[in-house]
Amino acid sequence: MEVEPLSAAHSHLVSEFERFLRLERGNSDHTIRAYIGDVRQLLRFLHRQGHDTITTVTLRQLRAWLGQMTGDGASPATIQRRSGAARVFFAWAQREGVIENDPAAQLKSPRVPRRLPPDLSQQAAAEMFAAASARAAETEGPLGVRDVAILEMLYSSGIRVAELCGLDLDDVDHAVRVVRVLGKGNQERTVPVGAPALDAVRSWLAVRGQWHKPQSGAAMFLGARGARIDPRVVRRMVHQSLAAVTDAPDLGPHGLRHAMATHLLEGGADLRSVQEMLGHASLATTQIYTHVTSERLFSAYQRAHPRA
Repeated sequence: MEVEPLSAAHSHLVSEFERFLRLERGNSDHTIRAYIGDVRQLLRFLHRQGHDTITTVTLRQLRAWLGQMTGDGASPATIQRRSGAARVFFAWAQREGVIENDPAAQLKSPRVPRRLPPDLSQQAAAEMFAAASARAAETEGPLGVRDVAILEMLYSSGIRVAELCGLDLDDVDHAVRVVRVLGKGNQERTVPVGAPALDAVRSWLAVRGQWHKPQSGAAMFLGARGARIDPRVVRRMVHQSLAAVTDAPDLGPHGLRHAMATHLLEGGADLRSVQEMLGHASLATTQIYTHVTSERLFSAYQRAHPRA
């Protein structure tokens, strides 16, 4: 189906809003693409409702937009994201003097239940590393060695896939055993890294030169053609690595991040420390992992206690 073009005025607004997201808010490319797509969809909807300028938009029209999405079968998570994009867009428009009153200030979105991916046990994680190391020993060239280093780094530090792909050579401090990460909102944090991960990284660095090209720059992890590794390559590799483990859930890099947090809490780490390592702005975001550990403890209690 052909997408109707935006008016010149609306196109200009979208361009300026994108500049704001990129330069002032420092949002990731993924977030920017999502927000811009949501705002474009909203502006097309408003145009069909007879609003060629956002100065005449009311809360009622915005609720109608969300209501249409609900009728079309959009998930609560999608509706929540799009309503968030609308709130950011109209708040920016008011700040810039484009509109006098913000119609989205009272816009509500559905609550989305927090869900974690299927649980990866510590045993399954160990089997994943063993299988990856065996493949690396059988594979010629740097590929297997790099993949082991990536798996170890993701699980050891709990960093996001985009953070891992953005690592440079000097971001890993082998002496202090930490990695410096540039996270969401351009916030930098320092995360501890375990000895096995650092050993795997050193093994990768010993063969990194085989793939090094002029475009490699200071990138820590490279693709086979020498450029900085792409998140899609990492996701595909993690899925394949877990597929080699019997009964392991099908997870991507974020699943290893969840596993790291859960296993830390199971081992007695305090919630605040885990929050800092993961780079969560709110402790409430980290608290979801306590649900996993509590459920696991209760399950063990039910199985083992004679009077459970």
